[in-house]
Amino acid sequence: GAEGSTLMSYFSKNQIQALKPKVTFSTLRDLQCPVLESNELQGKPDESCSTEELFEWLGAVWNQVSLDNKSSSFLSTYCCPQPNTVVEKAFLCTITGFIIPEKIIHLLEQLCCYFGEPKLAYWLTLTVHGFADSPVSWRESEHGFHKGGENLYNFVIFRNLDYWLQMAVGTNDDCPP
Repeated sequence: GAEGSTLMSYFSKNQIQALKPKVTFSTLRDLQCPVLESNELQGKPDESCSTEELFEWLGAVWNQVSLDNKSSSFLSTYCCPQPNTVVEKAFLCTITGFIIPEKIIHLLEQLCCYFGEPKLAYWLTLTVHGFADSPVSWRESEHGFHKGGENLYNFVIFRNLDYWLQMAVGTNDDCPP
């Protein structure tokens, strides 16, 4: 309506434009991955890793930290939690920008369809990071930015369509209901 055209003229007059999300793909080769069991959140020694171990490992993978634990590395001596397996190829897709919740739900549904055909993967993840300086963190709650502005959630989806939901919030934020 009229408000829409007024808003659009305001944007164009002030040289404000919509930006499309940036999509990048990468293939990770010979990646050590933790062994996970959907019904074992705490993990079992010599059988599966815990949710916390997975979350830490994902952070290392996203930040391209070497997982080989070489003593000559000044950056990290982190290694993949035990038990683990080496995956010949893993795919990492990163979408950067403002993405509405409906698009995230659609992406999650598409990822669940991945297991509709026989695949070798036992699990996959979808992680959504909020903006550190976002005015809102969860629902209508004000986002308390103290140091890091943490504000994310992660789905781990298993072949049998069980899933884990992990959430992280900053020290000044409440956990979502």
